[in-house]
Amino acid sequence: MFNDPGLRQRVRGALLAAVRGLALCGLSIGASLALFILSVGSIALTAVGVGVFTTPLVTNLVRMHANQRRVFARDWAGITVPTPYRPLPHAPRKGVGGAVEQCSHLLRDPATWRDLIWLLVDATGGFVCALFPPALIAYGIQGYVLFLGVWRAVQHEYWYAFIPVEGFTTALLCACLGTALIMLALSVHPYFIRCHFLIVKGMISPSRGAQLEQRVERLYETRHDAVDSSAAELRRIERDLHDGAQARLVSMGMKLSTIESLIEKDPAQAKKLIGQARQNSADALTELRDLVRGIHPPVLAERGLGDAAKALALRMQVPVESDVELPGRFDEPVESAAYFAISEVLTNAAKHAQAERVWLDIHYSETAGGMLRIAITDNGRGGADRNKGSGMAGIERRLGQFDGILAVSSPPGGPTMVTMEIPCELIPRR
Repeated sequence: MFNDPGLRQRVRGALLAAVRGLALCGLSIGASLALFILSVGSIALTAVGVGVFTTPLVTNLVRMHANQRRVFARDWAGITVPTPYRPLPHAPRKGVGGAVEQCSHLLRDPATWRDLIWLLVDATGGFVCALFPPALIAYGIQGYVLFLGVWRAVQHEYWYAFIPVEGFTTALLCACLGTALIMLALSVHPYFIRCHFLIVKGMISPSRGAQLEQRVERLYETRHDAVDSSAAELRRIERDLHDGAQARLVSMGMKLSTIESLIEKDPAQAKKLIGQARQNSADALTELRDLVRGIHPPVLAERGLGDAAKALALRMQVPVESDVELPGRFDEPVESAAYFAISEVLTNAAKHAQAERVWLDIHYSETAGGMLRIAITDNGRGGADRNKGSGMAGIERRLGQFDGILAVSSPPGGPTMVTMEIPCELIPRR
């Protein structure tokens, strides 16, 4: 029976759920209840001025506790709980005035009060949901303990669930009931853990109004970033034309004027200048092609994102293994944003990560309205930080224009994995 892989998987799942349930019980009845009492006391003390200084500290602890539960919800149950907190003032004042401003900002944030209510619910309903997995297994094991002879040591009337423990027969019934409870635990334990995190999601997720507010704020920021990026791109194109192709074309025009005056007096020198002019025209054409490729690569316009990404991978100095499965084309802005984001990440892997090999995976999922997923992994030294440098910030701004997200996992020593997701739809085939 224990050779059945499905049964072993269920046993591991039940035991893992029991361990996680114990951890969540400690967090619910310990941390959540303590933070609820501290929060209520600190808010009450704002009337006498003390809470002005303690409320920001306690609120930050509550948010750290809630964010940790969001991480557990994602890792243990696959449930995403968005963060609803309003950003703090960028340049808070110092002293008493700054403390009053920060305390007022936190108390005006609806998420602060949602967290406070969740702490109380987590200490009651959340605790009960998390308690079932370990309690059910422990109570089932108790039936076996009674069957193994412990019933003889029971001197007074003792009930195991609905069974009065009086002798060997009733102890055998206890073992049967314990078996039934453990078998029940194998089936229902993961659902109790999921129910716990569904309570978390229902209590501390942002409301619809808060989500719309966050979306408007993000669109406002990305619009400004798009305008700034477009202006910077235009300045770059102007600078490249002025310093590159334009300079060569001016030089070629001067040489042609000289050739015109030397064509009869010094044919040999005129012939030499013609060769130089031809080389200048070839260099100018090459620079113009490179400039156009930097604006919108021809292979991207002609073949689409999949073939353009494969061509980009072939040009890298580091070997890149590509796994690209795209059922069709996307809108031109989406393909352009994804292409240049891939280019930036691959360049960073070859330039900074000291990687020996890179893996590029591009797939499209039609669930939830369509999602383009890109994962780039390298075996370099790791330690990449999305908050340092302008490369990752530029990618995040570029993806933000399409409600895309960027995630970076890069522990010291590697490997580094950059994941990008862009909501988009396929272009209907003509």
